[in-house]
Amino acid sequence: MQNAALCKVFVYGTLKPNEANYAKYCAGKAIAEQKAIAYGELFSLPMGYPAMIVGNTQVHGYLLSFPDASILESLDDLEDYQCDRPTSENAYNRQQIEVFDLEGKALGLAWAYFMTLAQVTKFDGIAQPDGCWYGSK
Repeated sequence: MQNAALCKVFVYGTLKPNEANYAKYCAGKAIAEQKAIAYGELFSLPMGYPAMIVGNTQVHGYLLSFPDASILESLDDLEDYQCDRPTSENAYNRQQIEVFDLEGKALGLAWAYFMTLAQVTKFDGIAQPDGCWYGSK
């Protein structure tokens, strides 16, 4: 039986395994990780990390599972998200989305961090039509 308290997060940028923020925020905390796909539009930002906006193209990343939702506190800090702040004042906004495995099978809902198109435009985001982002190793 699946643990109802599990907290699932879809990551597509610096929180992916082997990327810049994985070791600090996720290593030793994630109890499962799986390559996954979500739907949106992916952009590379000049600051060295990506942003996803709502859309309908495949975005490749990982579905990370954590024992409980306490992980969201540190991830919200990293992503400059506060639930009681207006959307336009957050760097990213957290919302639940459907996530799929690489064969297209539904994996259920997971939290993901989205930017608004206005923010991506302001930062001169560059579209990543293949839905993949890789940081500098």
